[in-house]
Amino acid sequence: MMSTAGTSYTLIPKKKYRRNSCRSRKCCNILDTDYQSLSALGYFQTLPLEIFHLVLNYLSVEDISMLSMVSKTISNRLINYISTPSGNRRLLLQDFHNLELPGKREGSYILEHYKSLGLLLKRCTLLLPTKDRLKYMHLILSEVSCFKLNGCPSPLQCLGLQCYGVFLQILTAGWDELECHRVFNFLCELSNLPRKVQTVVSSKPGSARKLELRIRLYCRSVLLNHWIHRSDSAFWLTRILKPWPMVNQARLLYIIFGPVSSLDGNYFVTYQQLWLIYCSGHVVWQKMIEGPTDETSLKGLADAIKLLYDTEAREWTADDVISLVDELSVVPREWLMENNARLLILSGNNICFTFMASKAVNGRAAELARLMVFLALVCEKDLYCMDWAVKMMQKVCKVFSTPGERNNFLQCVENAFAHMIMDMLQAVLSGDRDEEDSSFLNLFHLVNAQANFHKEILYLTMRSTV
Repeated sequence: MMSTAGTSYTLIPKKKYRRNSCRSRKCCNILDTDYQSLSALGYFQTLPLEIFHLVLNYLSVEDISMLSMVSKTISNRLINYISTPSGNRRLLLQDFHNLELPGKREGSYILEHYKSLGLLLKRCTLLLPTKDRLKYMHLILSEVSCFKLNGCPSPLQCLGLQCYGVFLQILTAGWDELECHRVFNFLCELSNLPRKVQTVVSSKPGSARKLELRIRLYCRSVLLNHWIHRSDSAFWLTRILKPWPMVNQARLLYIIFGPVSSLDGNYFVTYQQLWLIYCSGHVVWQKMIEGPTDETSLKGLADAIKLLYDTEAREWTADDVISLVDELSVVPREWLMENNARLLILSGNNICFTFMASKAVNGRAAELARLMVFLALVCEKDLYCMDWAVKMMQKVCKVFSTPGERNNFLQCVENAFAHMIMDMLQAVLSGDRDEEDSSFLNLFHLVNAQANFHKEILYLTMRSTV
């Protein structure tokens, strides 16, 4: 008999445990989330938050901006850093009045800093809705008083609004029109711009000089001056003007782009300060009424008119722009005709012709003829080619529907020359001369203008007959 004592034993079956799949999945998800968060931080996962902020203090704004694109987790940490007091002190520089710091060039360094800061915040808030992005920007920038319309006590010596402007330009570059509409409405709400504009356009010109200056600086420095593409500039200028009736649009256009004087005889020497006085200072309301002005005083207005007339300004028709020019010529009262003519020349051929053609169509031949004489006078004074004036007259003549209307217009031109020469001659003979003897000088220019104008007509006639 075989013995089984050495081989027989009891087999204990292995116990099967029921797996808790819910708990397992939960633990797995937590581990995955932690791992993803840590992996998104990279080597920074080993650093406490305070040390991470210390590291950022050694990076330039450009480097921090590049770092913000690494991951969403890094971007969120940077947003928190910017909101801290140390981040605010580091990033929100406020040397707006110290335009000539040692080793810096006339304040340009601080403009470059705010360009970089605009790019940093653009990247950090990329995934947020426009409304939330604007709220965050306001939260960050609200403590900077020089970014406010009435915030700085000495705006002519301040680069704050310019820095705010370049910041907004970088931040909103590439945004669609709907988002930019929201930005404009947001800025209007913060600055109370519509109410302030209402005050200056409904008051007597010059009665609110400081407020006119503030509006001019805010509109130009924050909303208009920093755009590269004309279509962007046209969009923002349209936002400023369009809410108002035409008469107020002309008044507001003059406030923003019209001639200015320096304050208290305070003349500047640096480039940035010269730029400030170019777009600031008290608005000179009588400049266009009291005597002939120069190109510099009209260039800003002419450039704005050309901007609105361009095809990029889709909300403006040619009739709108011509009506605006017409309203502008009586702000605050009727301009000297010479200043009207100079503005039309600076505004370009298309606007000048359209303006004159509208008078021809409406039967205002005498007024048109007088304007034609002043166009010739400005060409003579400012050394433009006189054949331009003759060609413009030729083009306008084609607008008249009948030969009789055209001949009447040409007769009015000759009569206007004669009457103006007689008036100026009478002023010279009366002996009322100022220190510059301007009456005799005006007569001299007008006689030369008539001679050169008719010379070009003779040349044109002879070329066509030979």
